[in-house]
Amino acid sequence: MEAIEPAYGTATLLLIAAGAVAVLLFLIMKVKLHAFVSLVLVSVVTAIAVGFPLADIPDVLMFGFAGTIGSVALLVAFGVMLGRLLEVTGGAQVLADTLIARFGEQRAPLALGVSALIFGFPIFFDAGLVVFLPIILTVARRFGGSLLYYALPAAGAFAAMHAIVPPHPGPVAATEQLGGDIGVTLLIGIPVAVVAWYVGVYLVSRFLGARVDVSVADVVFGKARDAQGRTDDERAVAEQDGTVQLGQEPPSFGTVLGLLLIPLVLISFDTVLSTLGAAGTLDSDEGFPAFLGLLGATPVALMITVIAAVLVLGRPRTSMDGVRKIVDEALGPICAIILITGAGGMFGGVLELSGIGDALSSSLSDLGISLILQAFLIATLLRVAQGSATVALTTTAGLIAASVNDANLGDFQIALLVVAIAAGATVLSHVNDSGFWLVSRFFGMDEKTTLKTWTVMETTLGLSAFVLSLGLWAVV
Repeated sequence: MEAIEPAYGTATLLLIAAGAVAVLLFLIMKVKLHAFVSLVLVSVVTAIAVGFPLADIPDVLMFGFAGTIGSVALLVAFGVMLGRLLEVTGGAQVLADTLIARFGEQRAPLALGVSALIFGFPIFFDAGLVVFLPIILTVARRFGGSLLYYALPAAGAFAAMHAIVPPHPGPVAATEQLGGDIGVTLLIGIPVAVVAWYVGVYLVSRFLGARVDVSVADVVFGKARDAQGRTDDERAVAEQDGTVQLGQEPPSFGTVLGLLLIPLVLISFDTVLSTLGAAGTLDSDEGFPAFLGLLGATPVALMITVIAAVLVLGRPRTSMDGVRKIVDEALGPICAIILITGAGGMFGGVLELSGIGDALSSSLSDLGISLILQAFLIATLLRVAQGSATVALTTTAGLIAASVNDANLGDFQIALLVVAIAAGATVLSHVNDSGFWLVSRFFGMDEKTTLKTWTVMETTLGLSAFVLSLGLWAVV
């Protein structure tokens, strides 16, 4: 759908958006109305307030909801199926034990974050987070303390790579719009993302973890299990019956690592081929490249990984009926997560189609300030106004493209502009961002806690990346 012609000025639209967010937080945090109901209700009221024709409002609501849930539902479903198999068979425990043995207990959060940085190079934020979730929870259960110590470094690593580094779609699209070189953006983006992650995520997570205690929730994968895949209650029964030694041996580290590499390799096919296709190096829509691209589509890659997990983890240890029960147990609790995330996308979609982004853009594009600061501010305001980081990133790039062309900038400077835009599109994740709800529900945090932790961390990540880009901009 296309955005409507704004019925009000920019200031009025901003007031409507701010009022909608305030009402939403009031309904969820004070009235205690379910988040899904609150999001749909506020989306409907906001659509009416900004002036959508009443007959078009159902389509407006479905624009954001269907677009978000269509991508999230498959990723979350296949991801939790894989996670449950890893959890029940002891695979997650094996991987966690190996990481801890290599890095040490004190460096467990660092190990998770570094692993996520590597894993997040070709994989989107939500897909990477779903696959890593059982490992994060297993490590957190083993060592105790706030879940934030372990969850934020990993989640923040995926967020940093997704926002800043090609071949992710946001930075690739922005680089193309600004006429830059994707290879240069990649070379600049990787070190900036890593340093920004360390300063804005890892160090901040230690601060937040010491002040906000978030316990490990049983929402997604249930109770903690030992290396043989048993809960405390199941192990106690086995000890009483004298059958404690009858549990299956957990999979080897190599088996678990191999499974996790399947989506990494397959999704790499798609992202690399898409990047080469965008650069005109090859035709990624025909022949064998198209087939590899299909295998690398995130839902297909995760489906293949789940099938492989059934064959190498589940089937050797139980019957197919047993495997079905395992994955059924995983799918049940995620219904609320998918619906709430979709409703968050609905709210963001209403704001996007309301014309608030265009209104902001037209009023900010001619600011008499440095180009790199202008890029950051526009991306930040678009991010806050409508929620989607990708929309904020690509819209901002389109807005400043003419100025970049007139300035005759080199590829290095264009890469820094892309980083600045990505930084602005990262900060201040809140209730109109579907990723906010995904993190909130996966980690069992209420909305207030998520605002105090995830929103703060996303902001420090974005600010760190912007400061780095600004410093390099001043040098060149």
